[in-house]
Amino acid sequence: MVDAFRKLGMASALGTLLLAGGVSGCSSMSADRVDCNIVKLQTESGRSDAEIASAVGASVEDVAKCHGPETSGNKTSGDSIPSPN
Repeated sequence: MVDAFRKLGMASALGTLLLAGGVSGCSSMSADRVDCNIVKLQTESGRSDAEIASAVGASVEDVAKCHGPETSGNKTSGDSIPSPN
């Protein structure tokens, strides 16, 4: 009887793990947000917004939003170097 409960517990733990992995995997595949670092690198290599959008599975409008000013506070590497006054 104890052996049956042990097998049931392992099966339920495995099922829960698979369910949690499936749910998290589905949410990471949605195109709600475009990684602007990828867009920047692809733009620098000469790809158009349409090509980038097709490659990352997003809309051209979402890719175009990455061309605006940065909002992360990490504007350019030159900002970290103090200017000689």
